[in-house]
Amino acid sequence: MTVPGIISDMDCCSSNDGDSDVTSSSCTERKIIVANMLPLHAKRDAETSKWRFSLDEDSLLLQLKDGFSPEREVIYVGSLKADIDASEQEEVAQKLLEDFNCVPTFLPHDLQKKFYLGFCKQQLWPLFHYMLPMCPDHGDQFDRLKWKAYVSANKIFTDKVMEVINPDDDYVWVHDYHLMILPTFLRKRFHRIKLGFFLHSPFSSSEIYRTLPVRDEILRGLLNCDLIGFHTFDYAQHFLSCCSRMLGLDYESKRGHIGLDYFGRTVFIKILPVGVHMGRLESVLNLLSTATKLLQQHPGLQGKIALVQIVNPARGSGKDVQEAKKETYLTAKKINEVYGSPNYQPVILIDRPVPRYEKSAYYALAECCIVNAVRDGMNLVAYKYIVCRQGAPCMDEALGIKSDSPRTSMLVVSEFIGCSTSLSGAIRVNPWDTDAVAEALNTAITMPEYEKQLRHEKHYRFVSTHNVAYWALSFAQDLDRACQDHYSKRCWGIGLGLGFRVVSLSPSFRRLGIDHIVSAYKRTNRRAIFLDYDGTVVPEASIVKTPSPEVISILKTLCNDPKNTVFIVSGRGRTSLSDWLAPCEMLGIAAEHGYFIRWSKDSEWETSPVDADLEWKKIVEPVMSLYREATDGSSIQTKESALVWHHQDADPDFGSCQAKELLDHLEDVLANEPAVVKRGRHIVEVKPQGVSKGLVAEKVLLRMVNGGKPPDFVMCVGDDKSDEDMFHSILTSVSNPSLPVAPEIFACTVGRKPSKAKYYLDDAADVVKLLQGLATATISKPRCLPEIQVSFESTA
Repeated sequence: MTVPGIISDMDCCSSNDGDSDVTSSSCTERKIIVANMLPLHAKRDAETSKWRFSLDEDSLLLQLKDGFSPEREVIYVGSLKADIDASEQEEVAQKLLEDFNCVPTFLPHDLQKKFYLGFCKQQLWPLFHYMLPMCPDHGDQFDRLKWKAYVSANKIFTDKVMEVINPDDDYVWVHDYHLMILPTFLRKRFHRIKLGFFLHSPFSSSEIYRTLPVRDEILRGLLNCDLIGFHTFDYAQHFLSCCSRMLGLDYESKRGHIGLDYFGRTVFIKILPVGVHMGRLESVLNLLSTATKLLQQHPGLQGKIALVQIVNPARGSGKDVQEAKKETYLTAKKINEVYGSPNYQPVILIDRPVPRYEKSAYYALAECCIVNAVRDGMNLVAYKYIVCRQGAPCMDEALGIKSDSPRTSMLVVSEFIGCSTSLSGAIRVNPWDTDAVAEALNTAITMPEYEKQLRHEKHYRFVSTHNVAYWALSFAQDLDRACQDHYSKRCWGIGLGLGFRVVSLSPSFRRLGIDHIVSAYKRTNRRAIFLDYDGTVVPEASIVKTPSPEVISILKTLCNDPKNTVFIVSGRGRTSLSDWLAPCEMLGIAAEHGYFIRWSKDSEWETSPVDADLEWKKIVEPVMSLYREATDGSSIQTKESALVWHHQDADPDFGSCQAKELLDHLEDVLANEPAVVKRGRHIVEVKPQGVSKGLVAEKVLLRMVNGGKPPDFVMCVGDDKSDEDMFHSILTSVSNPSLPVAPEIFACTVGRKPSKAKYYLDDAADVVKLLQGLATATISKPRCLPEIQVSFESTA
């Protein structure tokens, strides 16, 4: 579909380049709401045969506009609840855009069926509601054709968004599980798009979610957003657990906001309880069983109470829905036959579309409302009930209630629905325990009026202040906050297909070119070179940890140049490093993060002055042993100066949890000891105070200066957190006023990730290529042992 004016407006306001730094000053920020269905009713006029459209006032998508400024333009993208003939689609699309600011997607009928009734309702919905496809009643086995339909539908929605978006100014808010990979397509087109997502259903635990064959593609789709919203912390925690277990991502709380670092972008998690009703027929059956129990346990209530059960029309179809419907009617009939009378029916079953005003009347009259779903995303029935019980002037007049009379309400809610955590005054129940639910109903009905009043007042305060407008405004504010750094970083798109993601890093951060550094290398004469070992000169994933003959040859060439001072700075022990690097006689080695150091093969190992007291190891070892025994897959590495607890092979969630506990435990027991506790990737390490790779760099550079050879070229390459200390020290040390000329600095991290370094290389293979370039430029000639020696004695 092409709408006049839309494409030209977009072109004048923004660049199509996904990495464009140009922002628009002439365009006004808009909100683009993307959902499966548009907030519209569609009906064909019987007389004119023309389509007539009207706003769906009950739609959450329409109501959330109340949270935005009246001047803020809101555009909706989604499907219509009617089949529009292809010959009418252009005309309808034009009318919807002009009259309602709506952009319809018009999915082909077969695609819509496979996408919505197929993958969404038979794969995702059962999965998120803890229904594994063990049998036909609980969803179908994974169907690759339905997955392809889901992908195709998401692409069509993306195309429609791209027709109207101004990517530099507009905010896009995607809703629900129907469109979970749409963010990937949008992010691929516009790297800095402002993109939020809210899931209106539960998110299942990792044990359930991991059974989905396309689990990674969906997770990565969500992670291409800036902000992801969930109803409850449980749902958010399940999502974070899946990211940890399946993608190896950790999260942390940043000033009260939960954030995931995803290739330099911080993806924020929003927890805000509001949503739409997604009831299930199974909950009706449980509730009718509860009515039976209630009347059995409390015969005195017969003739005094009535359960009005409103059955919302099922969104799906099939054998299970028909069987549930049949059993519902049989159960209601049986209850009425046993406990009813000619003038009294204890159960009134309403199985038809019920207008909003009729539902409101039932809510206003009911002394107690029970929401007994076995699994639900949020469910707003409880909220609506509270508002209706509060009343309004016209309602009070119709019911003959004084406007100043106290209001009461009682809620019995399933603990498996989202709103149960928000309504603290409600009686929470396990919907599977019908005896307990029946007793909860009796408690609610017989509770003193004063207590009912207090509970109602508490609930009404919450519901009236946490409405749809509040929810929309809060989400929009957090999305704006999540997007603040978009134009302060450089972006790259990497990955193919649904594995696409954006790497976002500092503007000054760039790839280290061989020609660039070789040019500086050739014109300098006093060079300091610091290299990490694992993950830098040897691949991290390599089983063989000894350096290759190529690496040995390159290091020998660099070390034999009298203009070079070359150091391997590693966390490994001195024995293995000295054995592996024995052919490099002029190579300096700093082992165990600098606790041990030697200038060349023929010099003696020098030990850090903090070696006087390692008694703390006797405290640490038994503590680590306890956590090793309690955490399957963990291990302890003993170094001469340090102890390391590894949990790489443990359960990701449990290992991470135990690492946090161990960190706190060790910090407590070592509070008065000369040791520091550090947490790294899959490790907790305890080492002496005053030992770091950064101090190694400082000492070596200081000795070069004191020896009359101030460096004019400093290169440092490393891949992990401990190397960041080196980068920081180099940048600090070279600003020393004692240096006659500021040296050329090349701090380089391995892998494109946030770092204090200015440069990056992709992997260890790139590092070796770079070192080979330097070796080629080196004038090799024998040299004597240097006159200067490294010492860790105090220079004060």
